Amino acid sequence: MTTFVSHTFWMTNRRLKVLVKQPAFVLILLVQPAIWLFLFGNLFRRVVELPGFGAASYLDYLIPGVVVMTAVSSNMWAGMGMLEEIERGTMNRLLTTPVARSAIMNAAVVEQALSTTVQVVAIILLGLVAGAEYPGGPAGLTVLTVAAILLGTIFSALSNTIGMLARQRETIIGINSMLLLPLTFLSSAFMAETLMPEWMRTVAAANPVNWALDAARAAMSADPEWGTVLIRGGWLLAAAVAMLLLSTRTFRAYQKSV
Repeated sequence: MTTFVSHTFWMTNRRLKVLVKQPAFVLILLVQPAIWLFLFGNLFRRVVELPGFGAASYLDYLIPGVVVMTAVSSNMWAGMGMLEEIERGTMNRLLTTPVARSAIMNAAVVEQALSTTVQVVAIILLGLVAGAEYPGGPAGLTVLTVAAILLGTIFSALSNTIGMLARQRETIIGINSMLLLPLTFLSSAFMAETLMPEWMRTVAAANPVNWALDAARAAMSADPEWGTVLIRGGWLLAAAVAMLLLSTRTFRAYQKSV
């Protein structure tokens, strides 16, 4: 176990060093959520006036939506990094070392989780500057962060799986473009479920993006609904574990093919 942990730490540290050496990418990670927050915040701010919306401040309502959209969009590109390592031969060289194979995949997940956490904190702070209120306090914000990490894990594992199977950038780009906006808009990220058409509410009920939103908003309210947090959080955790297992099996298949 000690070896496994140390290998995961070493591999994660290696990936973070590569990330830090790309300042433009790091800047985009932090600036993009701000653009979404203020763009959507100003575009849709008057929808709270619609009967049945159920929120007094659209900014307060929007914060979890921007968080989950950021988690999905940033983690969907994880497969590009995996594909780049395969194309450069880095992955094959790693497979000749004694590093634990599971540590290679775990490092990718930990790196994405850390990036997601930084983005969530940035959005929360931007929200405070803009005047958002968090009646759920630290507990609610913690649930929001954990939900974003679990959601990001689902999509980073999916992206890694696609990268190892397809081994084509165009495939990853195409799938990301196809999934991002439908998954976001078929959820309560920007619009209250009560105002959605019936068929959209049905789809949202099976959408992991909406699970994260339900868990976060239930915890961030002045009167937290911890039952909803546990149920939706449990679904997110189960989906994240399932996708990690799938990506691990795909990685083992890749090992046998080289």
